[in-house]
Amino acid sequence: MSSVSSSATGQAYEVYRDAWGIPHLRASDALGLSYAQGRTTALDRAWQLEVERHRAQGSSAAFLGAESVTWDRFARQSRLADTARTCYEALDPETAAWVRAYVDGVNDGLSEGAARDERFARTGHTPAPWEPWVPLAVWIATHILFAGFATKLWRERVARALGDEAVTLFATDGPGTVGSNGWLVPGDRTATGAAIIAGDPHRFIEDPGVYQQIRLACPEFDVVGIAVPGIPGLGHFGHTGSAAWAITNAMSDYQDLYAEQLRPTADGAGIEALGPDGVWEPVHRHTETFGVLGADPVEIEVLETARGPVIIRDDVDGGGQTLALRYPPRVRRDLGFATLPALLRARTVADIDRALDGWAEPVNVVHAADSEGGLLHRVAGAVPLRDPANRLRPVPAWEPRHEWQGWARTPAEPVQGFAVMANARGIASPLGVEFAPPHRADRIRELLSGSADWTPKAMADVHQDTYLGSAGALLALLPGLDGLSPEAAALRERLLAWDRHMAAGSTDATVFSAFRTATVRHFAADPVFAGLTGAPSGPEVFHPWLYLVPKIGYALEGLLTTGLLPGLDRAAHVRAALEETAAAARPDAPWSQVHRLTPWSALPDPDAEWPGLGGDHDCVNATSTVPGFTDLTARASAARYVWDLARREDSLWAVPLGADGVTGAPHHRDQLPLWARCELIPVVTDWDRLTKETPR
Repeated sequence: MSSVSSSATGQAYEVYRDAWGIPHLRASDALGLSYAQGRTTALDRAWQLEVERHRAQGSSAAFLGAESVTWDRFARQSRLADTARTCYEALDPETAAWVRAYVDGVNDGLSEGAARDERFARTGHTPAPWEPWVPLAVWIATHILFAGFATKLWRERVARALGDEAVTLFATDGPGTVGSNGWLVPGDRTATGAAIIAGDPHRFIEDPGVYQQIRLACPEFDVVGIAVPGIPGLGHFGHTGSAAWAITNAMSDYQDLYAEQLRPTADGAGIEALGPDGVWEPVHRHTETFGVLGADPVEIEVLETARGPVIIRDDVDGGGQTLALRYPPRVRRDLGFATLPALLRARTVADIDRALDGWAEPVNVVHAADSEGGLLHRVAGAVPLRDPANRLRPVPAWEPRHEWQGWARTPAEPVQGFAVMANARGIASPLGVEFAPPHRADRIRELLSGSADWTPKAMADVHQDTYLGSAGALLALLPGLDGLSPEAAALRERLLAWDRHMAAGSTDATVFSAFRTATVRHFAADPVFAGLTGAPSGPEVFHPWLYLVPKIGYALEGLLTTGLLPGLDRAAHVRAALEETAAAARPDAPWSQVHRLTPWSALPDPDAEWPGLGGDHDCVNATSTVPGFTDLTARASAARYVWDLARREDSLWAVPLGADGVTGAPHHRDQLPLWARCELIPVVTDWDRLTKETPR
């Protein structure tokens, strides 16, 4: 795009594109660049921005229909937009101006972007201007379920059904959590003598993609990285030329659920809650109404106690308790947005470290390195200090011991050999309860140990790895089974000879998944779990955390070995699953034939064809199935990156779809075939190799 006047700064900016349509933006100052980022994002992804804005405001059902009512109700009851407003109002003036410049750019590009995308005409939807706090609301809405506070609802069910000692029985990286891989290889293990940072965030794959490759350049800085559409800057993954950073989910617990006692006020006009000092406290109360496409408007009551917004009302939702959600941004009036422009200006690891001291939400493990040999491995974010019971289950709001008592110190540790982050126990252990199994982290360490001259291109081999370490616990039970039919005995030998790789072309992987599915379903039918069967109660937005079959599927490895369920006859279930799998008439299909991508889209494309994939939940190539339920995958690597600190132009990256969010555009899905094979494309930094765009 040729020079375009910025209404935010009165200065011009330029847009260049590489061969993949990735925008490279250049402006005369940071404010003009933020405007350019907002406007370019609106041109490329107007539909996505509209969906995210409405989801953040709890108004998506008005144009997406009744399926969005559950989310809109939760967004309003948890007061996401109001929290975003208060956080925006608390920003320092410089950061607020930077966010406003981005919003100005969005608003100046929305109409033109909407004209590119037929989904607006198809739905009759017209985009509305953003207010300055909307990026903060989009950020909160994207991450409010990130830390999995809904797992506390599941643990409450487990405790009631199986006893308090079983409360963490199903602890594992499950369907509601968002994970990632990341690894930092110091210069003494690379071919160039400079560090390499690589990895991939695991999220639900959406169309358009949840991440945006982009370059932001002005006289003050020149940064390539992966942005979240609707958010200025590069909060998660960036390379400034002399320094680079990347994050994974720390799996920290920083949101609490409080069981509240509510009663009408003496005059009947209001509601009050029993506080920790034994005094009944006033409860904020108002009603809101939102529209639903093709249906009557929905009116909801919004309540907030001194702990936080009420998200489950016992007498309304049938959840068994009235629960208030306490989450740090609402308490602190801070999301850490001042960190975002500071990261763009970082030149060294020390700069990145200082910037991250102000980070808040979500809580991340961070890797960073610089061209001078500096290395960083730390946790960043706001985690409250409170009673350990708060981390496990809903706690009584009226008991003083459950109040928050300040903020935890986030740990850091030196990088020795190399650093790996894959949501497993490690540096963030003091801050969480449930972590991912160690298989991805252990496998990455094993692979990295195999070479001392790593290059960016060689990192693709790590991204592609499909070894399934979690298969071991189930396969270990097979040799002890007796009395098998000939067909089951043959299947046993086949599985025991399998190399445990969930490779795209492997038929053994398909058979193993079928055997695992049968095992999960036999476990779920055992009477020991009878108290956990049936449809979940409470708001539907929390149901993904509350179904028994997925919970068993993800926790199967632990359930095969735990001593907490003496009545569970594991061998009998595994034998029955093996016989069932052996007797089933099915083609010997490659794994990729049944393990296909199924992205989420606010308005699905009925003609879309999605590829089959290799990998599985506990593989480095983490393409998650839901064991016991489906072999399809909706969660996988939402981006892949390799940051080279020797030469930034040797860095690599890829996203699941492409740079353009418009269906049918040349760069909408052009990276998809490469991504499906875990291949990456070059990061181009030479302006002479880019194409300067003319206005659309």
